[in-house]
Amino acid sequence: QVQLVESGGGLVQTGGSLRLSCVASGRTYNSYHMGWFRQAPGKEREFVARISPDSAVITYGGSARGRFTISRDNAKNKVYLQMNNLKPEDTAVYYCARLVGGNSYASTSYDGWGQGTQVTVSS
Repeated sequence: QVQLVESGGGLVQTGGSLRLSCVASGRTYNSYHMGWFRQAPGKEREFVARISPDSAVITYGGSARGRFTISRDNAKNKVYLQMNNLKPEDTAVYYCARLVGGNSYASTSYDGWGQGTQVTVSS
């Protein structure tokens, strides 16, 4: 069973940056694709990015492309999301999760959801 804990969120001004971290417990972490999602109040959970076990395959959702960078450090059981040029519409709770299903863009294909970390971007 994988347990995931996100951190690194906070309040930042428009144009600012944040680096989110996700630490995984469990021996099988390194074998899985990992993803970041976000959920704003009143909205569905949205795909942000996904990374393969060897970091060779990376995909981004439309809102993240060009501004966010996903990475991982398997030695530390960690996944990161570097977010630059943040905008108010990026305000959401950000979650990391483990891909266990076939559609990497769908939240239903993931498990191990943590509590998330709040990101708030002020205008």
